[in-house]
Amino acid sequence: MTADAWPALDGLVYGGDYNPEQWPREVWDEDVRLMREAGVNLVSVGIFSWAMLEPKEGLYDFAWMDDLLDLLHAHGISADLGTPSVSPPAWFFDAYPDARVTTKDGTVMGFGSRGMASHASPEYRAAIERMAGELAQRYGSHPAVVLWHVHNEYGVPVAEDFGPRAVASWHRWLQERYSTLEGLNSAWGTAFWGQRYDDWEHVVAPAATPTIANPAMRLDWARFTDDQLRECFRIERDAIRAHATQPITTNFMAHQSWNTDLWKWAQEVDVVADDHYLWSPDEDAHIGLALSADLTRSVAGGAPWMLLEHSTSAVNWQGRNIAKRPGEMRRNALTHLGRGADAIMFFQWRASRSGAEKFHSAMVPHAGTDSRVFREVVELGAHLKDAAEVQGSRVHADVAVLYDWESLWAQDLEWRPSDDLQFRERMRAYYERLWRDGVTVDFAHPEHDLSRYRLVVAPASYLLTASAGRNLTRYVENGGTLLVSAFSGIVDEHDAVHEGGFGAPLKDALGVTVEEFLPLREGESCTVDLDGTALPADVWSEHMRLAGADARGTFRDGPAAGMPAITRHSHGAGHGWYVGTRLSAAALAGVMPAIYADAGVETAAQAEDLEVVIRRGDAHDFVIAVNHGAADAELEISGTDLLTGAAIDGTLELVGGGVAVVRTARQGGGHG
Repeated sequence: MTADAWPALDGLVYGGDYNPEQWPREVWDEDVRLMREAGVNLVSVGIFSWAMLEPKEGLYDFAWMDDLLDLLHAHGISADLGTPSVSPPAWFFDAYPDARVTTKDGTVMGFGSRGMASHASPEYRAAIERMAGELAQRYGSHPAVVLWHVHNEYGVPVAEDFGPRAVASWHRWLQERYSTLEGLNSAWGTAFWGQRYDDWEHVVAPAATPTIANPAMRLDWARFTDDQLRECFRIERDAIRAHATQPITTNFMAHQSWNTDLWKWAQEVDVVADDHYLWSPDEDAHIGLALSADLTRSVAGGAPWMLLEHSTSAVNWQGRNIAKRPGEMRRNALTHLGRGADAIMFFQWRASRSGAEKFHSAMVPHAGTDSRVFREVVELGAHLKDAAEVQGSRVHADVAVLYDWESLWAQDLEWRPSDDLQFRERMRAYYERLWRDGVTVDFAHPEHDLSRYRLVVAPASYLLTASAGRNLTRYVENGGTLLVSAFSGIVDEHDAVHEGGFGAPLKDALGVTVEEFLPLREGESCTVDLDGTALPADVWSEHMRLAGADARGTFRDGPAAGMPAITRHSHGAGHGWYVGTRLSAAALAGVMPAIYADAGVETAAQAEDLEVVIRRGDAHDFVIAVNHGAADAELEISGTDLLTGAAIDGTLELVGGGVAVVRTARQGGGHG
């Protein structure tokens, strides 16, 4: 990632995906007029336009794109020009049928959707390189183009390909990784079930098998797939860079897509961008939104990032597509802003009349401009213009949450001790506890330098390398406070149980060992006694042995009755805490105060549904306050609300559902 790369735009970015090819030419003129009314300054174009840009192989038609970009520029609107590689045209698959994706069970995917091309297809790779180069050569100096957008949501809806070309690429990838078959056999533990390989050509992909495939193979397959997608990105990026100097990005889906390791992807883009959509079954989906926003900012290294897509109201692809309530869109947008996004964009500008996403909300809905949604779109554009000076400020955090996509891939494979102990669920529970305590967090990889953080939380570190274990142990030795959740430090990078048993890499830091997992049956629960307080737990318990730690909580009942459940260990100048069961975000409220005290982390005394994050600028701080509750809330603060111009002298009165962006004097500490 290029440090502080950003599109050549003043102020905060506002806009969305624009698909004018779906509309008659006269609608374009209305669109740019309405964009100006709404305060839009950037639109993403061309993402699904391959069939129009290259109607026949080698025959290009750029006239309509010329017209579009000229029209946008004439009205002061800039373009994020997309490459259309996510959706090759029908002629491509007719000419190159072997470029289609093959599923795990051997089904060849047909045309008529998106994301259908094999990442390993040489014809696909050649075609996307050629198209990206043609676009960049023609538009690299166009004044409307301020950003390049490669592909769309890598890995969605299809990432894995099990076709013969992908398997051939898999063989090459494995030979580069392991050099010899002995290295591969050792890493995969092929002595188990007699899976030993003596010829590279015999190495299979983890396609459909009678029972589960080798988990070490499955983990490598996830790495391989991620690397293949990133290779395709680099092909297009480099073809663009040969002719253009604007920043280049692609849209991630942080915490919403399993198959891309964003720590690696962030190193490939000039500016980090994300798409985020609320999950309708989640009644507190704004907390999941905050998690994804913090994660995106973290993979960006703390630099401002772009929200390239979210929705004005309902989406179309969930089982129950819940419309956003009045003001919810604004709260969502301001939460992203507060957590580091300097660009707030939507899918899409004008709602489609046809196709799979015709029921997806848009900035201009089917109801037209005389609608609540469009009025809120215009209001939000005005807010972002008023808050323009927030641009470039940064979020500071004293707490880090460990997030490793490889551990996610590994933990969520089959045949784990309990299907109910899942990476994303644990991540959300611990994050939610921190959110409700008003603690702003960064996310970090277990092997990152963690020395600047007072507290490091590991909600789901099932896969933890020996080097990561040493890193976390040094962190504690040097005075840090480490909180680790159950089922952590279990396997190494090959999904092999560590020598020394469960939790071995963290034994010194935590002062405990785990003799045996004691999961609970479905529907069962147990109770943890913490200093006389009963904490409800479920799903998981462990036979834990103390190796220097003190038991702070004990199982009252269940299969681990009488055994330690929560421990604290003094190691070097710091402390290691371990929670050997599954506690909800609510139950963690009883555990966290003592941990905060060890770490010297302050929590915020504010209304339950009030979200407050501080962005630090060169001269001022900006406090973004979002009231997700129905009741009015108060915040002790002095400054100026940029959204209203009102002076705040000591107390901000924030109505239910309200938002504020307060410019204030520099604040101490790093807590929201």
